[in-house]
Amino acid sequence: MHPLGRRFVLATVAAVAGVAVTVSLGNWQLSRAAQKEAIHDAIARRRAEPMLDGRSLAALPPPERTVPAAAAVPPAASPAPSADTAGAAAREALVYRRIALRGTWLPQHTVYLDNRQMDGRPGFFVVTPLQIDPGVAVLVQRGWVPRNFQDRTRLPPVETPTGPVEIEGRIAEAPSKLFSFAGGDPGQGSSRIRQNLDLADYRHETGVPLVSLSVLQTGAPGEGLQRRWPEIASGVEKHYGYAFQWFGLAALIATLYVWYQLVRRFVSPRRRTRS
Repeated sequence: MHPLGRRFVLATVAAVAGVAVTVSLGNWQLSRAAQKEAIHDAIARRRAEPMLDGRSLAALPPPERTVPAAAAVPPAASPAPSADTAGAAAREALVYRRIALRGTWLPQHTVYLDNRQMDGRPGFFVVTPLQIDPGVAVLVQRGWVPRNFQDRTRLPPVETPTGPVEIEGRIAEAPSKLFSFAGGDPGQGSSRIRQNLDLADYRHETGVPLVSLSVLQTGAPGEGLQRRWPEIASGVEKHYGYAFQWFGLAALIATLYVWYQLVRRFVSPRRRTRS
């Protein structure tokens, strides 16, 4: 048997492993915080760049078309995805940029996205296509309206100006999707109130030539809509907090090991012997 005792060896191995694991997890949390800080800084830089106009969206590659399974190209003959990759990169480079648009609303295609909150209150996000060129339209998330709790189908009045309009906003991905059960969301075209909106399906349903990005309209409240869009939080405080907990646990393991396995085992007996 080891001269220091099997229990001491096991305690040493467990302490070293515990400290190594907790320090590693703490460093991982610091790395995640650094990544999120970098993303947050990149978003801030994009928002500070000069404002774009509708030509930036009109110049995007056309949306990918869904190919029926029967007409799909065999894998061996599939073309390289360079065009799709370039299109995705071009769209990603525009997200979070400020933009000014001039066009005409298509109010007949307005949709109310249900169960969306603003300032903690439930309601609807109102989205309407804006025709910015004869062959180009963009889906605009115009703002938020409160929900009628007595009758969900009673929609609050939203004014949609006719003729050319000018708006400002931020380029964004398609409206976020919420969880819904299969068949729980009204079908295409059956209701103006929907839980989610798939951009490709909506494009096919309406026939509107929508680009594959949307715009969050900003500015003062108007037309019956609120536009206090939530800011994107970096979330680094959470990761720093977790890192502190992991490093604290590592320090606790080391302290307990030193006290119980070193001080009490070696230092205290010597002091008692001398006394």
